Formats: sequence, structure tokens, C-alpha cells
Amino acid sequence: MVLKEIDSKKFRDMVRVATHRLGRNAEFIDSLNVFPVPDGDTGTNMNLTIESGAKAVAENTSSMVGELTESLAKGMLMGARGNSGVISSQLFRGFYKATVGLKTMNAQELANAFSNGVATAYKAVMKPVEGTILTVARVAAQEGANKANETDDVEEVLTAIVEGAKAALKTTPDLLPVLKQVGVVDSGGQGLLFIYEGFLEGLLGEKFTDRYQPDEGEMDEMINAMHHQSVQSQLATQDIENGYCTEIMVDLTADVPHKKPFKLEEFREHLSGLGDSLLAVSDDEVAKVHVHTEHPGAVFTYGSQFGQLGKIKIDNMRIQHETIVNNSDEDQQSVEFAVIAVASGNGIRTLFESEGVNRIISGGQTMNPSTQDIIDAIKKSGAKKAIVLPNNGNIVMAAKQAAEVSDLPVGIVPSKTISQGLTAMLSFDPDLSVEENVDNMTQALADVVSGEVTQANRDTTINDVEIHQNDYLGIIDGDIKIAETDVVTAAFDMVEKMLDEDSEIITIMFGRDSNEREAQKIVSALEEKHDELEFEIHDGGQPVYNFLVSVE
Repeated sequence: MVLKEIDSKKFRDMVRVATHRLGRNAEFIDSLNVFPVPDGDTGTNMNLTIESGAKAVAENTSSMVGELTESLAKGMLMGARGNSGVISSQLFRGFYKATVGLKTMNAQELANAFSNGVATAYKAVMKPVEGTILTVARVAAQEGANKANETDDVEEVLTAIVEGAKAALKTTPDLLPVLKQVGVVDSGGQGLLFIYEGFLEGLLGEKFTDRYQPDEGEMDEMINAMHHQSVQSQLATQDIENGYCTEIMVDLTADVPHKKPFKLEEFREHLSGLGDSLLAVSDDEVAKVHVHTEHPGAVFTYGSQFGQLGKIKIDNMRIQHETIVNNSDEDQQSVEFAVIAVASGNGIRTLFESEGVNRIISGGQTMNPSTQDIIDAIKKSGAKKAIVLPNNGNIVMAAKQAAEVSDLPVGIVPSKTISQGLTAMLSFDPDLSVEENVDNMTQALADVVSGEVTQANRDTTINDVEIHQNDYLGIIDGDIKIAETDVVTAAFDMVEKMLDEDSEIITIMFGRDSNEREAQKIVSALEEKHDELEFEIHDGGQPVYNFLVSVE
């Protein structure tokens, strides 16, 4: 039977299943990250991006496909995180523009929408790189266009798109040597394939109820609503009785020792005694729980009696509350010309504020803020114009996207490290225009060499550096140069490689997993060889990186 069009109901199913499919595989996508450092967040970022789009579609009651694609595109645009998330949002921005005014989509219109998405995404990327999500999207769209010339069956066209994406994904290691060296396919391309596969499954309606828990998305919305309805900013932190927001998923189909039969009402009744704000849903395969408790371990122990624990999540609500209060305090400030920086770690925040940054967006490695987060920070600054320092290569595109949709003049200085951001601030002049400041601050990025020390999370070889899990890595301007078993040795060797005849000032910021004593050891060893250099040590308090180092 030929399926000649996609109506609003089928499109909603396509988006819903694609979102579930990507979400269930986000951790796998994260694992495809090339660098053996704890920044494998491509799947997480893409998942959060499409979830934002799916939520917008769910809230739109239109029977016009063209209006639903617009909601998907706008939702993904505002929720976009990380480079793959931003590129995905551009793919569906182009997709939407090809469907304006359509009540349904036929095979040719579907193929055109994918092709227009590719054209839009390529334009959005300053230097498109083949072997990435762009290649997967381009080849898939071309296969769809070819098939649309042969048939008016939308199922055949979408199947061709999925098969094209699969074939293209397999070629990514041949196009990007670093992928072949590590032995993985491109993570963003893999994420896009999951989306396209979900589209096809949603269109056919074959695997939706078998493979996914229909209520999971609704439960996420319930959790979000519960949190939004809370009055955390009105309470004192010490008033929070159950301090850990705890979530678990239980695979009820898995065998575990002494497994108990699952009955949802009994399950809820027991958990209600462990805390408050309880939400628990289940189908025949999975149970999902959200509860605020002082004893997350008790929740895990109880849930594990009914099956294998899948995804688990704990958020410290007291820390979240303090952040909300701090942000509320920041809301009271307003300036003519704001500088907004992305950073994490109290010491790093203090350094930026001491240099004149007006507002900090919490984030960085593993915590990429969305386009909406950056827009919100711009609005809350109360300024008439603003500069944004992303301070991470995976945040630059989201920042630029935020600037494009902001109502204010906003300039982006493409800082890829904390050290670059701090150096750029030295060139900021509030009396100059946005454009002049962007030019001056961007030029200043070249004045600093950035070094980062972190711990490897797996074995691999990159750029001829043999790396073992738990080695300390010295990363210079984004390239891994050092792998050592001792953190001080790794930092010392890294700084040695960062120096040249013009080097004058070395700044070392130690993070949560290191201390001032280790930083002083590094400085002492360097001073023995380089008595002409000046050194500064700061408590950055940053996660992930033992040391952040700048050489100027």
C-alpha cells in the first residue's frame, strides 16, 4: 500500500518516536566522543535540543504540518546545545522553511524539506567539515531526493533517507582521520541517524509501543512543572527537608536476584515514605521514578528489587537553591553594556567578575548552556548591548545563534577556553561599540596559550600520544600533547611545551580535584628552569580540569 502523504498526526508520531529513540541512545552517542576526556556530551546535547523541539510540537494543536514543523524548528533553535545540537536545529530550520503553508507533506515535499535543511545547515557553519553530522545529513537528503524522483510513496522516500544516513555514517572514519584513529563513527552523525530512524518508526507506527515508554515524556513535563511551581527562591536553603532530587529508571524485564513482582501502587506507597514530590509511572517494561529525598540510596535499593536500574540521576537541591538565590540577586543589577561569560567554579567566576564581567552563565565542559540560556542571561543583564564570551569551543555556535535572535546588539568573542576569555576581557572598553570590542577582544585571543590538565576516561591513541585510562592529559589549545600518570608531572611537561621566547606570565588555576600545594610544586619546578618568568596561582574551583593554565 502506497503512503502518499504525512498528515499532522503522523508528523507528531514521527517527532515523538524520534525524540524517544535519541533519548534512549544518548549515552551511547556520548561514548563515541573522540577525545578520552570527560566531555562526551554530544548525545546529551542533541537529546536536550530535540526534546525542546518536541515539547513545542506537543503544545501546538494545529492540524497543519507546516505549523508543526515551525514549532519543531523554533523549539530546537531555543533549546540547542553544543555544536551538534545547533547544527541539528539548523537542519530543521531549513526543513520548516520548505514546508510553510503545507497541510500535509507528499513524497516530493518531504525530500525537498530534508534538502533545504541541509542547505541551511551548511550555510550556518563557517567552515563545514566532511565526516561529520553534515555529511550524514547531506547524503541522506540526496538519497531521499533520488527516491522522490522514482516514487510518490513517502515511506519509500523516508526509508531511502534512513539508508542514506546509515551508509554515510559508515564513511565518516574515512573522511575524518581522527575518527579512524580512535575507531569510532561521528557521534553527531550517529545522533542524526537515530532521529531519522525514529521518524521512520513513527511514520510506520510499528515499534512505538514496543520499544518506548509512552509516558516518559509526559513525566518529564510533570517533573519540570513541579519544579517550576516550587517557590525555591522564596525559601531559605536550610528550609529544604529532602535535599536530593532523585530519579531512576527500572528495567522490569531484567532478571535480578530475589526479584519481586512489580505492582505500581505498592511501589508508589513505599516510595512516598522516603520523601516528597513523588512521581512514578510504568508500563510493562520500565518504571520511572522521581522523588525528593534525603536518602537516594534507599530509592536505588528499593527499585533494584524489581529489575535492573537503568539511568539514575541525583541533583543536590540545596546547591541549586543557592544558585537560584544568587541569580535572583544578579537580577537586581543592570548596566549599559554587559559582558556575559560562560564559566564554572567559584574561583573562575570571581576572576571574571574582577575583570568586569557582569553576568556568569554556569556551564562549560559537559554543561553546555542552550541558546535559550544565553538569551535569558542577555535579557537579565538589563543592558542595551552585550558581549558574550563562550569560553568553550562547543558553546560558540549556540552563542552566535543567541546573538542572531536577540533583540539587543550582541557580539560574540569566540573564546574557546577560560584563559582566552580572561585575556579577552583585558581589551574590553565599555566606551567602544559592540563591533569594535569584538574586534579588539578577538585579536587578544591570540595573545595567550591555553593549557588544560584532566584525566583520561579510556584507553586510546591520539596524535601519536598513547593514552591509558586515568592518565593525566596535558591539552594545549585543544590538542592532547601529554599523557602522564602523575598530575604534577603532566602539568609541568605541558607548560614546558607552551613556553616560547616571548613568554612572560604563567597563570595556574587549580580545580576541585587538585589543590594549591600541587600548583606550588609545578611553579617551583618551573622556577628552577625559568627564573625570568612570573607566576600566579588561583583557586579556580572548576570541575573536570585539575589545572587550567595560561601563558602570556
